[in-house]
Amino acid sequence: MTMSTRRKNDKPVRPPFPGAIPTVPTSQAKRRILRDGARANELRDTAFRRIILSIPAGKVSTYGQVAAAAGYPLYHRAVARLLRTDPPDHLPWHRVLGAGGEIKLRGEPAIEQRARLKMEGVKFRGKLVNMELFEHALRAWESFD
Repeated sequence: MTMSTRRKNDKPVRPPFPGAIPTVPTSQAKRRILRDGARANELRDTAFRRIILSIPAGKVSTYGQVAAAAGYPLYHRAVARLLRTDPPDHLPWHRVLGAGGEIKLRGEPAIEQRARLKMEGVKFRGKLVNMELFEHALRAWESFD
């Protein structure tokens, strides 16, 4: 039975050999990632912190790029959770943006993030950061020295 012919209540297919990745319906995988990302995980959070700390002043990155560089490519919401729950000013939280360079915060925090980025010399095109000029190319291997 292929993935496209599965019914909603079908169980995932067993992997053909140990170590193989079992096939899981997309909606189940998404829910599992969302649930897992909502919880603190010290190993994952440490990897996120290292990547975020590697972003230099005057450069920015996105939640998704931070997650991917840390080795967790689908965990962009976990990056947002970490930045929201870590004590303020332990990480350069203002250098992490939404996809396309959008500030995802609302109200006063959004104003503060924009002001901090401007103080570092980051330029905006309307409401978006000019990612062509200010995007930091993350390389995971540089963060784990």
